[in-house]
Amino acid sequence: MASNNQFWLDLETAPVGSQRNISKIVDRLVFNEQGLITAIAQQFDTQEVLMLAWMNKESLLISLEEGRACYWSRSRQKLWRKGESSGQVQWLKGLRVDCDGDALLLEVDQQGPACHTGRKSCFYLGLKGEQLEVLTAPEVDPASLYK
Repeated sequence: MASNNQFWLDLETAPVGSQRNISKIVDRLVFNEQGLITAIAQQFDTQEVLMLAWMNKESLLISLEEGRACYWSRSRQKLWRKGESSGQVQWLKGLRVDCDGDALLLEVDQQGPACHTGRKSCFYLGLKGEQLEVLTAPEVDPASLYK
């Protein structure tokens, strides 16, 4: 069996349309020392970056099986299905893996705001000159998201 690095290198030169079984890809992903991999959630139709989270192998497999984004909560040390308490679910529409297998891009259909602040995206702060500016207002009162 080729080394993990060789596996990703072989994909670099594979022709467009080449396919690999998802189970083989999951087994080759590069998880950090805590067993986690970076996962960026992006709105599938607008390509707006919504949030960054972490996944472990179990949460990734759950996401693939259920078609709903499931992450690993580092603060709570448990699986976290996006929207389980707020109702702001992310339906999985696609998945991309970066070139060396250590980051994921989840293409999702976000139901309501993705951010705990009530905003569509967690990336609502932008650099303007030497200032960090609030770019968007909350869509909903964050107090109403979590019961």
